[in-house]
Amino acid sequence: MKKFLKIITGRLFFSAILIMAQLAIIILFFTRAVNSSGWSQVFTLISFVFGLWVIFNKTEPEYAIGWLLIIMILPVYGALLYIIFGKKTLTFLGKKRLSKFVRSFNDARTFNKNREITHKKLLNYDPDLARQSNYISRAAFSSAWQKTEAKYYPIGDDFFPEFLKQLDRAEKFIFIEFFIISLGEMWSKVLEVLKRKNAEGVEIRILYDDFGCIGVLPGNYVKQLEAMGFKARAFNPVKPHVNSRMNYRDHRKICVIDGNVAFTGGVNLSDEYINRSIRFGHWKDNAVKIWGLAVWDFTILFLSMWDINKGLEEDLTRFQPTLEAKDDGFVQPFGDNPLDEVAMAETAYLQIINLAKEYVWITTPYLVITRSMINALSIAAQSGVDVRLVVPNIPDKKYVQEVSKSFYLELIKAGVKIYEYSPGFIHSKMFISDDKVSIIGTVNMDYRSFYLHFECGVAFYGSSVIKDVKKDMEDLFVLSDLINYNDILSVNIFQRFYRLILRLFAPIL
Repeated sequence: MKKFLKIITGRLFFSAILIMAQLAIIILFFTRAVNSSGWSQVFTLISFVFGLWVIFNKTEPEYAIGWLLIIMILPVYGALLYIIFGKKTLTFLGKKRLSKFVRSFNDARTFNKNREITHKKLLNYDPDLARQSNYISRAAFSSAWQKTEAKYYPIGDDFFPEFLKQLDRAEKFIFIEFFIISLGEMWSKVLEVLKRKNAEGVEIRILYDDFGCIGVLPGNYVKQLEAMGFKARAFNPVKPHVNSRMNYRDHRKICVIDGNVAFTGGVNLSDEYINRSIRFGHWKDNAVKIWGLAVWDFTILFLSMWDINKGLEEDLTRFQPTLEAKDDGFVQPFGDNPLDEVAMAETAYLQIINLAKEYVWITTPYLVITRSMINALSIAAQSGVDVRLVVPNIPDKKYVQEVSKSFYLELIKAGVKIYEYSPGFIHSKMFISDDKVSIIGTVNMDYRSFYLHFECGVAFYGSSVIKDVKKDMEDLFVLSDLINYNDILSVNIFQRFYRLILRLFAPIL
């Protein structure tokens, strides 16, 4: 009863009720306008035209199919819903923000005076990886770096003590950007350190996603943080009115300390990520710490988001790194965003799969993939590459797990090995291939991460981190259950049909 009361009195429930009421009013007026004018056939024709526009628009086939079904089921109202929620064309403000993103990153790249030399070294190490790095550099405006070291944390429980330790070492500034910050033991310990560093004169900036925190933070938490002496902002605040921008979320996890140390990965600042609270069995996540020159790109990622939120500009040079670490392969941080027409993260994943010669191993909490990804995984497996996916056994969202399972049969028939992490929920997002390349970050293998979220990650080429990631993956296979062909065939036909229906609409949910 207490949980129910919390839900119905929460900000999310209140906002959802108001948005649904507004949609109902819009549809009611639209219905009256159509009926009173006798133009229902005209509006049906307009819906048909919208359907054609969806087909020929530069968009993903799965996304187009979902909206086409809605337009077919609701001939008049489907087009109206598409106008409100489905169009992904940029507004004037969106174009301005994208332009600022590009300008900030191009300004930042001038700091990497040796990027051409680094690229030539990577070209000598592996031409295919150099090509992938070059794509990320052009699409995400980020560089491959040397003079950077890294440490991999295979579980949130290991990451957290080091995270607190590095926060406590800050002398100039701390930037924190997370999709979820939740009141609890983890955040309390972080706050304790931040308050102490703030008293010492360290500049603290905190950015969190408002939707991601809507059920776990008070609505006025920005003001509470500011009262503590921090600079704070909530990304894309949830507003109780119909708007297409509510889909865009800041799913990134970034912490930058003095411009010399950075963390990223799957771990949010919430107790379940370090197994202090148990929600879906054992929570398996990961994180990575880098230190050295490559931290600069994470600094720019944070500052771009911070300044875009308020339309501010500031001198970036005062946040440049002052530490040159040892060379340990090549390190390339990157960000992806929904403001352009480039699915950079998905393409980077596809490149790893297509370039794999021996193996490609992947972990993801959600498997809601496009036809391009299905084909790439299948072709790689059919070509003799050892392709393995690790997904959760205990889901945090049951309908997403049902959608994920709808892909099992086709992938397994092609030779892809699918494992379910039996102890609980795996939230790690990582790729590794051929002992040469690995990507660790925030990007799930689903439509929202590829096309609607602000995301980030870091690619490692020839780094010692790759060995640690491989060991983590090998341990995961032992803890996970391999799904076989008979497991899929044993599912009754009604369950399979239900999964396929969910899959049709998954890209637009």
